[in-house]
Amino acid sequence: MEIKAVLFDLDGTLVPMDQDEFVNTYFKELIKVLCPLGIGPDDLVKAIWGGTGAMVKNDGAERNDAVFWRTYGEMTGMDVDIVRPVADAFYGNEFNRAKVIAKENPLAKRAVELAREGGRAVVLATNPLFPMTGQISRLKWVGLDETCFDFITSYETEYYCKPNPEYYVSVCKRIGFRPEECLMVGNDENEDMYPAEKLGMKCFHVTDYNIGDPDNPWAGDSGNFEELVHYLERLNAEAK
Repeated sequence: MEIKAVLFDLDGTLVPMDQDEFVNTYFKELIKVLCPLGIGPDDLVKAIWGGTGAMVKNDGAERNDAVFWRTYGEMTGMDVDIVRPVADAFYGNEFNRAKVIAKENPLAKRAVELAREGGRAVVLATNPLFPMTGQISRLKWVGLDETCFDFITSYETEYYCKPNPEYYVSVCKRIGFRPEECLMVGNDENEDMYPAEKLGMKCFHVTDYNIGDPDNPWAGDSGNFEELVHYLERLNAEAK
């Protein structure tokens, strides 16, 4: 079936990075900004993980940002109306210091351009655990921006998270294509490959910063980012 939309994961896919290094660096910067509002570092980290876990379990009853901030407020007793604006500003400013752990990816823009050939829709299908500002900040680390995509998922746009297949169902509805008409590109077997494949999406597993499943390794199309570019080039040649 003809591919009419390409969905790209971000961390470890378009942006080469080790997830643990990224989280550690990100938290160090967040602590500097939010702890002066009246919370200790350990309690802050627990609340961030608590809110993140609540979003991952979201059943669609509330938008992800509402789930996160409700959980954060319950765990810390802090006034979310005071904390959230400070956090929102952080993702467009101090958050960018975490770029030091990201590697360069001169092929990122080429891959997105190839994906768009033939009039395909291109989606940044990154796990919607961050605000839109944080998604766009990380895109800029590899020379991309919001204009490169038809749709970007963030915690303000979504009611589900990866690996819930409903996340992918929601994206397909937003862009107006069936899962069988979509290609999912990602580095995480359990969050990107298997849920998307289950719905009928074609998938390409980027292996540079692979997050694998030792009990069920991905056996479909895969390769490093350069091989992804060649894969997209072949896809375009076959479509002509």
